[in-house]
Amino acid sequence: MSGTGFAGSILQRCVGALNWIRTGPPRDGSTGYGVMKHRNSHLLVGYWSRLRHLHDVPDQTDIDPRDIKRLLPYVFILDAEDPARPIYRLAGTALCERFGFELKGTGFLAHWEARSATALVSLLEQSLKMRQPVCLTSIGASVDCGMVELETVLAPIKFGSRGPTRFVGMIQVLSDANLLCGRPVAFQRLAASQLIREGDPRPVYHNSEPPPPPPPMLRGHPKAPHLRLIVSRDKPAVMTFAAEDILTRMFNTFGSQLGAG
Repeated sequence: MSGTGFAGSILQRCVGALNWIRTGPPRDGSTGYGVMKHRNSHLLVGYWSRLRHLHDVPDQTDIDPRDIKRLLPYVFILDAEDPARPIYRLAGTALCERFGFELKGTGFLAHWEARSATALVSLLEQSLKMRQPVCLTSIGASVDCGMVELETVLAPIKFGSRGPTRFVGMIQVLSDANLLCGRPVAFQRLAASQLIREGDPRPVYHNSEPPPPPPPMLRGHPKAPHLRLIVSRDKPAVMTFAAEDILTRMFNTFGSQLGAG
């Protein structure tokens, strides 16, 4: 196969994958602990629940990294004071590896496709208002169309004397991460979203160990520091990351060859 034919084949697979990711609106399901599939999601939400005590939500300063040491590589703190512009305040090393760059100071919605991002704004607002965690199921794709199922949990927390404006969260891969072929997740589409209700039965797990960190990505980036929970009121700079622009450039480069085929 010629270089142009190979590039055209890759583009056609990417276009098909992107169209599939865009198809249909996100689904909303019923609430409950049963919506979470990954053991670590249950562990984080359970820890958050224990921190609540008699309060609506925990404060960020209540979180002791030693209590969730094994989960830290996958944990992040999200500043959602403006739910339309949520910002990663902190992110674990494995999470930065999964997305291929340092997440701290970047926009949470930047790598979501447009309709998903719009839905997520409402979900973040609802979670903060109701003081309940939310579980997101999404499809994550690399630029060369490897796709995996992801689970994200977001539990609201306070920061100072105000009501909840932040989230402690975690992102885990549910399917075979090898499908990404070592590439970072470039964009996501929301497949389902559900508020988490406390008090429901939790599944029993026999494997007490968290999953291993993702394999090194093929494109290196400065190694992110381990998550440290600190108090900071500085407004971070926002990094724009429009993954779909990559496909647009591929269309511009190879579109004529595809049309000729």
